Amino acid sequence: MPGIQIGLKDLHYRRITDDTSSGVTYNSENSGKPISVPGIINAKITPSSNTVTLYADDGPDEVASALGEITLELTVKDLDLATQAALLGHTLATGVLTKNADDVAPYVAIGFKSLKSNGKYRYTWLYKGKFNLPEQNYKTKEENLEYQPPTITGVFVKRVWDDAWQAIVDEEELSTTPEIDLTKWFDTVYVPNLP
Repeated sequence: MPGIQIGLKDLHYRRITDDTSSGVTYNSENSGKPISVPGIINAKITPSSNTVTLYADDGPDEVASALGEITLELTVKDLDLATQAALLGHTLATGVLTKNADDVAPYVAIGFKSLKSNGKYRYTWLYKGKFNLPEQNYKTKEENLEYQPPTITGVFVKRVWDDAWQAIVDEEELSTTPEIDLTKWFDTVYVPNLP
């Protein structure tokens, strides 16, 4: 029975070192496995497309569209300094995060899973994107406490290798794809079986 998404957990990232027509390679940090970021609160994926309409015989006749950029907005409990350094290209040394005007954010893949109302999970990987510098908001503590979780926004695109930009699987539908082991979904970035 299908379910409705009601939860979100297990945020992971993996840095991309190369993406060509021959394949994709990833950074070997963390023994080559995606790195977990605890405390994900919200993930909002906003794909865009460019659409044009051809008019003929005094009316709309054909419609064509192309994928545009995909925006990912993540809110997490905390963006620790190591995660900021990895996602934004900053330098972390002796516990101090240094941000330089010449820092370049790397391409990364982002994965997470979402609990559904039927007790099963939807698993997701976004394949290739870069994050922008997040806003920094600080507020004094008042009588009524207010949490101030950080939000970071990235722009994702299709991979050069296979034109893919996202992979999604619903746990309850795995009987049709038994070769996928969801216990290992975050051991690597999912790669589809290409023809």
